[in-house]
Amino acid sequence: MIRSSVFAAFILSGLLTSPTMFADDWPAFLGPNGSAHSDESVATTWSDSQNVAWKVDLPGSGSSSPIIVGDRVILTCYVANGSAAMRQVLCFNKSTGEQQWAYDFPIDYREDGFRGYITEHGYASNTPVTDGKSIYVFLGKGGVHSLMLDGKLNWSVDTGKGSSNRRWGSGASLLLYKDTVIVNAAEEAKAIIALDTASGRERWRRNDRMLELTYGTPRLVRSTTGDEIVISVPEQIWALDPASGELDWYASTPMTGNVSPSVIVDGNTVYSFGGYRASGSIAVEAEGKQSGNADVTDQNVLWTNRSSSYVATPLLHEGRFYWIDDRGIAYCTSADDGEVVYRQRVGDLESGRPVYASPVLIGDSIYVVTRRSGTIVFQPGDTFQPIARNRFASDESDFNASPAVSDGKLYLRSDQALYCIE
Repeated sequence: MIRSSVFAAFILSGLLTSPTMFADDWPAFLGPNGSAHSDESVATTWSDSQNVAWKVDLPGSGSSSPIIVGDRVILTCYVANGSAAMRQVLCFNKSTGEQQWAYDFPIDYREDGFRGYITEHGYASNTPVTDGKSIYVFLGKGGVHSLMLDGKLNWSVDTGKGSSNRRWGSGASLLLYKDTVIVNAAEEAKAIIALDTASGRERWRRNDRMLELTYGTPRLVRSTTGDEIVISVPEQIWALDPASGELDWYASTPMTGNVSPSVIVDGNTVYSFGGYRASGSIAVEAEGKQSGNADVTDQNVLWTNRSSSYVATPLLHEGRFYWIDDRGIAYCTSADDGEVVYRQRVGDLESGRPVYASPVLIGDSIYVVTRRSGTIVFQPGDTFQPIARNRFASDESDFNASPAVSDGKLYLRSDQALYCIE
C-alpha cells in the first residue's frame, strides 16, 4: 500500500521503472523527485542516549546524503589510508545497522588539493540514486558507476578528470530519467551527460563553458508538450531535451559567479537560488518544447529577488520557501514574489559556515542539520521558533549531509558515523 503522496507522484511521473521500489524508499538526494517532503512521522528529539535505534562508525568522511531502497541504506565515503586513498560505497541494513557490503573505488588519479572549499565538503559529496534495481553513484573525477543491490558492479564510466577554475571539487548528484542517468559533470568536463542505465553507454553530451561553477542537481519538469531537464547555471536557467540534450529554452537570472542549490520545481514553475557575489532568486514559468535555444526571459520570468541561499536548496512548502543559510540565518520567503517573510539569525551556532545541509519537511516539521551544532526542528509559519535542537555530544565531526527518511525512522550521517533515529 502506498502511504506517501510524494511517492505516488514519483510513480505517476514515470520515473519509477522497477517493481522493487517501495513506498518507504528514499531513492535520491532530498527524496522522491527531490521534493524534500515526507508524510511520515519521526522523532523530533534525540541525543546519544535517547531515540537512537543504532549507530555505526564509518570508515571515512563524506557530505553525500544516505539513500534508502528496500531494507538497505546506501552512502559513500572518502577513505584515506596513509598514501593510499579510495572512495567507498557502503550498504547497511536499515533496521539493524549491520553492514551488508562495501565496494572500493581506488583513487589512482590526481585529485584537487585539500584546500579552499574542498576542506568544507570533502571528496565524497555526490548523493547516489536508485531505480530499485541498481544503485548509481557519481564520484567526481572517479566517474559514474552502477552497482547491483547486492554490491556487484554492473559498469563504470569516466566522465572527466578536469577541474573548475576554483578547484572546489564535485558536488552535484545524479538524476534518473526513464532509462538514462543524467550527470552534471560541470566540474569534471564542463558537460551534462546522459548515460544508459543498463550499459553506461553515453546517450548524449552537452558541452558548454557556461557550466563552469555549476554545482546543483538537475531536475525534471513535465509539461503538456513534453518533459524537460532543468538546471541553473551562472546567469541562466536552462531547459534541455532529455532525449538529446539540446537546449529548448533559457532565461537570464541575477545569480552570477557560482550556483550551488538545485532548482526547485513546482508544476510548471521553476525556482532557483544561489550566486556569488551577485546572488538572488528567481521564478520562471517553464515554456515547454520550443524550436530550440529560445530566450524566454522577457515573457516567462515571474519575479526576481535578492533573497538567496548560497549552499542549501530551500524547501518549498505551501507557497513559502524555508532554509537556514551558510551564515546561520533562518529565512522564510514567499513563492509568489520572493519577498522575505522573516529573516532571523539562529543563536548558538558554531562559527564559520554553520549550515551546508538542505532542509527536509517530515510530517509537519522542518528539519535542518547544522554542521556542528545539532539538528534544528521547527514548524512552518510566520516566525522562526525552533521546537528542538538535537546534538550528539560524542560526535564532533561535520554533519554536512541532508537527512533521509524511511519507515518512521530518520537517518543522519556525519564524517564519523551513520545514525538511525527511531
